[in-house]
Amino acid sequence: MTTAILLVGVGGQGTILASKILSEGLVSVGHDVKMSEIHGMSQRGGNVSTQIRYGDKVNSPIIGKGEADIIVAFEKMEALRWLEYLKPGGKMIVNDFEIPPAPVLMGVAAYPEGILEELSAKADVTTLRAGEIAERMGNARAMNIVLLGATVRAIAAVSDAIEGICWDEILRANIKPAFVELNTKAFTRGFEL
Repeated sequence: MTTAILLVGVGGQGTILASKILSEGLVSVGHDVKMSEIHGMSQRGGNVSTQIRYGDKVNSPIIGKGEADIIVAFEKMEALRWLEYLKPGGKMIVNDFEIPPAPVLMGVAAYPEGILEELSAKADVTTLRAGEIAERMGNARAMNIVLLGATVRAIAAVSDAIEGICWDEILRANIKPAFVELNTKAFTRGFEL
């Protein structure tokens, strides 16, 4: 059996780093893990998605529509954009955070209202304000690690796939030394939520 996790966001939010850390953790306890990332003009605020599949034997990282067990959205409009990839009974973690796309910034479109309500009507959604949580901890940029902690908690709630992973070591190996303590706390806080 394989589990499919889709992480989606906007360039600069740390989606790929969170995916890399999650993948390394899953590999560290013996899972076969495949990861694929797509950058859509990510350095200019475009969308970024990372697909992770893990299990005993995984042939491809690609997640089709209706196949994601968990979707983690770093930005709420991205959650709406990728909702059709969530499988029936799947779990969605949504960061209540807005990054207006270019048409909104140019004044030719409005940022959609009621996104969280629409998502909650269609899926099992946990909403976090990861940016505010990270900012209260000292640096809003750690929101990706808050979301990573919440993702690990969601995985732990449905399987024992992550038992035995030393997240502190993996964070230390992937984050600059000056930010390890902050990010370790951010991960723990996300897991608690």
